[in-house]
Amino acid sequence: MPSDQQARARAAAITPGGSPPGPEELAPADRLLALFDGHRLSPGQRRIAQYLLDHLTEAAFLSITELAERVGVSQPSVTRFAASLGFSGYPALREVLQPIALSAVAGTPDTREQLRHNELQAAVDAEIENLESVRRLLADTSQVLEIGHELARSAPLTVLGLRISVSLAEYFAYAARRIHPDVRVVTRGGSVAYDALLQARAAGGSWVLAFAMPRHAKETLAALRAARSTGLRVALITDPTVGPLVDEADVVLTAGTGSRLVFDSYAAPGMLSAALLQAMADADPERTQARLEQYEQAADQHGFFL
Repeated sequence: MPSDQQARARAAAITPGGSPPGPEELAPADRLLALFDGHRLSPGQRRIAQYLLDHLTEAAFLSITELAERVGVSQPSVTRFAASLGFSGYPALREVLQPIALSAVAGTPDTREQLRHNELQAAVDAEIENLESVRRLLADTSQVLEIGHELARSAPLTVLGLRISVSLAEYFAYAARRIHPDVRVVTRGGSVAYDALLQARAAGGSWVLAFAMPRHAKETLAALRAARSTGLRVALITDPTVGPLVDEADVVLTAGTGSRLVFDSYAAPGMLSAALLQAMADADPERTQARLEQYEQAADQHGFFL
């Protein structure tokens, strides 16, 4: 089936004439959100999606030039946005948007107001679903405990995170240093990452913990391959998207990212990271207790905190 036909088939369930998702037809805003759900959009594309949500009754009838000007993006950006949703171009997408917009115009004022419903709360709801998935993952703790044990034994332990994943890697490394004697964080790709991985292996390290959040960088894939080539094993924390990064990892833990806003949020990967830190701490409780006490003494002596 051609791309436009596939996209329209998906849209049929959320537009008049399609099979209703429940006893009552979805509100226009929810039908529009359903059209966007399940697609990995870039921050620029999310700006277009948000504009459509906020101005649907007008935006659905704009030309590609007018829409690009209103959002502040280029015309090719609008075309790529439509393609990311499965359409051949913006005209095909607009054919689906216009019936939704017309239903909003015909609706009550309350119905039209739903087009501007609290998107921030919807983003939180999506993150709650991601956390529920992590909760189900941790129903069986054996895998996380085993990975934590292996990471605790690796000295040095290398933590890798490039581009958007830097913050997760730095958080994990900062906390892990409190309970592990030698944690090294790699936040730059290319030859810098390769050099750090070689040094870690030469120093006796056996594992790398890598974070790879969307959009997945090519340099992350290169770094994982470099780690494997040095003899290091790879534990990967990533989103549920199946891709080449997974093929380079010995162990994979997945957690969804919040993608409702312009930039992703990482409540679930952060929770999974904290659980893995707990597993590392429990793997060697005597070392953990000794290092935590030593750190608290240093913090008191030097007045680290208010």
